[in-house]
Amino acid sequence: MKSKKMILLPVKIRKEEKYKSPMIVKFYTLVFVSAILLVFPLNSRAQNTLEVGAFGGGSYYLGDINPALHFNQMQLAYGGVARYNIDNRWTIKASFYHGKVKGDDTKTNAIANRELNFITRINDISVVAEFSWFEYYTGSKKSFFTPYLFVGISYFMFKPKTIDGTELQPLGTEGQNVGFDGRKPYALSGFALPFGIGVKYSINKRIGLAFEWGMRKALTDYIDDVSTTYYLVGETINPNIPEEILSDPTKSHDPSMQRGDRSKNDWYNYTGITLTYKFNLFDKTRCNTSGY
Repeated sequence: MKSKKMILLPVKIRKEEKYKSPMIVKFYTLVFVSAILLVFPLNSRAQNTLEVGAFGGGSYYLGDINPALHFNQMQLAYGGVARYNIDNRWTIKASFYHGKVKGDDTKTNAIANRELNFITRINDISVVAEFSWFEYYTGSKKSFFTPYLFVGISYFMFKPKTIDGTELQPLGTEGQNVGFDGRKPYALSGFALPFGIGVKYSINKRIGLAFEWGMRKALTDYIDDVSTTYYLVGETINPNIPEEILSDPTKSHDPSMQRGDRSKNDWYNYTGITLTYKFNLFDKTRCNTSGY
């Protein structure tokens, strides 16, 4: 009779390819900056306003431990935003968001007999371009509401731990510390590609409210410390050595058996509300010809 191990066949993983993310980031940044430069000439009805405020809501992740369940194990998130309104449709927003994301095989059942888990704080710095579907102006009695879309670029920092608090990256749970299959320790920061949707509502002449759902496509697959294959013989794992037992908690796998899916990078999300206060910039005495 075949052993249970034979059910999960060893997966041959090809050698690590050269890291291509910097080229992707350069291309994405070029497209993003070009789009902004194209917008400025359209500034015939410029608001010349700056809105500064706070964000509060939640954060979650999609990846090897939680492949598809949006809002699963959502954690508290908060931060600050600054919006520069180019005109009544286009806005450039800078933000700093702080939140936690977590995943647990015992709750998502993504892969049977794996029993991995993690939690990490994520600090995210983003610059995005927002496009309002309708004309919008904080303080307007006419154009006080609009849906909007956004896209941009982010830089983020993370540090995955087990739910019990053990840092995972220093352990090399996929053989990074011993150079298994040419692997090296992964970085704890990187770039992401943010995009999403939201709605804006003007409460009064100075206060604006927005609800936003935004995904970040990380250019790494290690937010959850899971990406490739096992590197130890499960039967020989010493449960008293953290780097061994946290690599394969069930002690039932062999080297090169699949632990994660390296072909798909991780995602993380911020969903919540921003409350902002508007400051007029530049020529405050200019006549308002917009009919607001």
